[in-house]
Amino acid sequence: MSFDVICFDCDSTLSKIEGIDELAGRVGLGEEMSRLTDAAMNGLVPLEAVYEKRLSLIRPDRAGIDWLARLYISEIVEGAAEVFSSLSARNKELHIISGGIRQAILPLAGFLGLPESRVHAVDVYFNEDGSYRGYDQSSPLARTGGKAEICRRLVKPEVPLLMIGDGKTDMEAKQEGVSVIGFGGVVARPIVRELADFYFDHPTLLPILSYIL
Repeated sequence: MSFDVICFDCDSTLSKIEGIDELAGRVGLGEEMSRLTDAAMNGLVPLEAVYEKRLSLIRPDRAGIDWLARLYISEIVEGAAEVFSSLSARNKELHIISGGIRQAILPLAGFLGLPESRVHAVDVYFNEDGSYRGYDQSSPLARTGGKAEICRRLVKPEVPLLMIGDGKTDMEAKQEGVSVIGFGGVVARPIVRELADFYFDHPTLLPILSYIL
């Protein structure tokens, strides 16, 4: 099957890091946040059960988000740029769908040649002094089933959509017209291998091209 609309997760898929965990480590909360993130990505707890808790504890400021944006790019997964370039050259419609912080992901998207309108993630808000004020609590990506909801908005009649990611939240996107690929090249999760239509755990994203094309 050939796919014309292709959506990628960000954390542990396009970049080797989990952004929220990196922000937590920056303020001395790394170990606690990693446990919460891993529980959500393995489907042990609903995403909404940990999303607000993580941000309210970390309270990332504007400087922290800028720091994370640079880290996303420096830790890009091998082959990601080549995959985006190859798919774009074939006029594929590419998107990033992430439960991560949108302002931190936008520079990575730009690095990959993706317009801001194709980045679906959670906005955070700052006070005038750059301190943390809150996040977009209405975003579907801050709760279970959010990626499936975004994919429903993007899927087109008789144009199959593909979602690629490392976590259970990515596999939830599977529905009529939407196939899912599990990527275990950064973090291998048994639940993802079990639920994915296709699964691979190479450290590079390049093998995905043979499946997509």
